Amino acid sequence: METKAHKDLTDTELLDKYRQSGDKVFVGVLYKRYSHLVFGLCMKYYKDQDQAYDTSVNIFTKLFDDLKKHKVEYFKSWLFTYSKNFCLMQLRSAQSNLKRAIEYEKDFKVFMENTEETHLQSNKREQEYALLEKALADLDEGQRICIELFYLKDKSYTQIVELTNYDLNKVKSYIQNGKRNLKLRLEENHAKA
Repeated sequence: METKAHKDLTDTELLDKYRQSGDKVFVGVLYKRYSHLVFGLCMKYYKDQDQAYDTSVNIFTKLFDDLKKHKVEYFKSWLFTYSKNFCLMQLRSAQSNLKRAIEYEKDFKVFMENTEETHLQSNKREQEYALLEKALADLDEGQRICIELFYLKDKSYTQIVELTNYDLNKVKSYIQNGKRNLKLRLEENHAKA
C-alpha cells in the first residue's frame, strides 16, 4: 500500500526498493509521477488517445520485469528512451501487420468483387465463400472471434477487449496469428479445390 513516505522517495530510492522487495507499489509511485509524460510521448506517435493510453499502460506493465534486469541511474531520461523505443517497435510491428492485412484484403476482395458473373463464375464465388467460411471455422475460437470482430465488424482493439474480456496483448496475438492461420488455411483449401 502506497504511503506518504513512498511519495517522498527519490526515483533512485524507489527503484532500489522495488529491486529489493519486488513490491509493485514502488513502480506505482513512478507511474503516478511519469504516466502523463509517457502518455504525451505516446500521443505524439499514435495520435489516438485510446492507443496512446493502451501503449503507456503496456510500457509501465513491461517495466515490472525490465526494471529488475536493468540498473537505471536517471529514471526519467531512461523512461523517455525506453518509451520511445517501445512505441517505435510497436509501430514497426503494426506496419508489418498492416502490409499483411492489405495482402489479405486484396486476396479477400478477389473473390468478393462484382464482375460479370456467368454461371461458372457464380459457382466459383460460392466455392470461395465456402472456403473462407471453412477456413474461419477452422481457426481457434479466440482467433476466429477476434478476426471477425476486427475485420468483419470493424471493432477496435479496445472494443474487442471490452467485448471478449481478453487482455489487449491476447487480442493482438489472436488477430496476428489468426490472419496468418487464415491465409494458410485459404491456401490449403485452394490447393485442394
